[in-house]
Amino acid sequence: MYICFGIWLFLLVLHTLAPAVVAWKERRNVLFIMADDLRTSLGCYGDAVAQTPNIDQLASRSQVFLNAYAQQAVCAPSRTSMLTSRRPDTTRLYDFNSYWRSHSGNYTTLPQYFKSKGYHTMSVGKVFHPGIASNHSDDYPYSWSTPAYHPASFRYEKEKVCKGEDGKLHANLLCAVSVAEQPGGTLPDMESTDEAVRLLESRADDDVPFFLAVGFHKPHIPFRIPQEYLSLYPIGEMTLAPDTDVPTLLPPVAYNPWTDVRLRDDVQKRNISFPYGPIPKDFQLRIRQHYYAAVSYVDAQVGRLLDALDRLRLADSTVVVFCSDHGWSLGEHGEWAKYSNFDVSTRVPLIFYVPWVTTKNNWLENSTFPFIDVVTQLERRAKNVNVIRKVVELVSVFPTLCYLAGLKAPKPCPDISFQEELCTEGENMAYTFQHQEQRQSEEAVAFSQYPRPSDTPQVNSDLPDLKDIKIMGYSLRSWDYRYTLWLGFNPETFQVNVSDVHAGELYMLADDPGQDKNIYSDSDHRVMMGKMASLPWTASVQMRMRMQLPYLSAGRKTRSGKV
Repeated sequence: MYICFGIWLFLLVLHTLAPAVVAWKERRNVLFIMADDLRTSLGCYGDAVAQTPNIDQLASRSQVFLNAYAQQAVCAPSRTSMLTSRRPDTTRLYDFNSYWRSHSGNYTTLPQYFKSKGYHTMSVGKVFHPGIASNHSDDYPYSWSTPAYHPASFRYEKEKVCKGEDGKLHANLLCAVSVAEQPGGTLPDMESTDEAVRLLESRADDDVPFFLAVGFHKPHIPFRIPQEYLSLYPIGEMTLAPDTDVPTLLPPVAYNPWTDVRLRDDVQKRNISFPYGPIPKDFQLRIRQHYYAAVSYVDAQVGRLLDALDRLRLADSTVVVFCSDHGWSLGEHGEWAKYSNFDVSTRVPLIFYVPWVTTKNNWLENSTFPFIDVVTQLERRAKNVNVIRKVVELVSVFPTLCYLAGLKAPKPCPDISFQEELCTEGENMAYTFQHQEQRQSEEAVAFSQYPRPSDTPQVNSDLPDLKDIKIMGYSLRSWDYRYTLWLGFNPETFQVNVSDVHAGELYMLADDPGQDKNIYSDSDHRVMMGKMASLPWTASVQMRMRMQLPYLSAGRKTRSGKV
């Protein structure tokens, strides 16, 4: 009897472990979920205010990258960079006004690569940035097997559909609505979820693997969301950002004047001075309330999508990625929106669920991702099991996802790669799924950048056209520092002048996690540049900044005494 039981137990363990062994070789389906303007305001990232039970539940069964950074904090450049695995200086897209295939190089995209390997690829909602940046086609037919789906109700996003305090309709920033009263009786992200579920149902019994990308529009402004989500965040319980003042030593070129926020009717009526404001504190609280409510609204859509994946028994054969294109400032440094190099604008959630790898499915459980209604169910917090604290970049999503899905990851790009159709400027992070992180990686860094038209804030500072870009802010984020240089830039040649330093920023994160105390010194920089004069002119900005940081940070100590 005991021998039989032992054999049964051995076979059961073998059956449980076998899928984990072959998971790296089998081709998996992919569900790629992207939110718009979502910072790490999620329960699974330690935000005590956010109520995001469905994303937290996903995170509890996934690997969570706690320090992931976008390469440029604005929609089109960031999405194009992530989906091609090339940095903005390679796509040469810093605004919304060019298509990389005709402007810089015929780079293969993430969904295009999966399509070339026999996957059926589908796009729902905002995945590529629509318009010129994706050739007015969401890069179809290169990236997608069928034309991309866009929700019909999105056409009303910038219309006067928000009921104001005067009872009239306005184009407001704050736009919590009764869905039944909206045109069509729905909202864009609800429509996108419906379509994504329909597509999952259509592929459930198909032998051809699928790549389904779903892009949610929220929490992008305006905050046109179902009004019931505001009840999760009573205004009396909301707090201001911890650092609402513009830092004294912040270079003017680094400041973004949040022009798109100013254009909304309810903001304009407050006659806020340009460029520094500030927004009245009572209105700041309401903006923060609406942003968090929009995040919970997105969480509900993610929950519906994952519940469908579960119901269709696809959770055991589908890799799920959840991420955002960039963050969004909620009053930190006296700033709002994206358009900067600070953590609040560049840091993003990045979550990978890999069946049998990040979790061992429990046959005693009825469901992997049961839907949690955040409005009606009691709040519950899932615990992260697999976390990576290493600093990583969104350009690394492409090679990592390929490997996890069972495909060969693209090779690293050469230093100059405009003629290379398929390569990656990121890193294959699959090794982090095989080995538990033992310590912080002090060598790992992330690069972001942001263009400016002038040294001081002006109307087009947030989103300058290519022809108007005069300065490029390159920012290096390491484990313990953020180092930014604002350098002269030629928009006709795409060349940066490393000796034309307009301003600099250096933040020691152990003492200054909010990045409010700039300790950059012009004199230290001049001395350091003298020591590095022998560097070849071909050395990239990224290589130079990697080498410069140890010089600039040498001898600096935190309050705790650590160097």
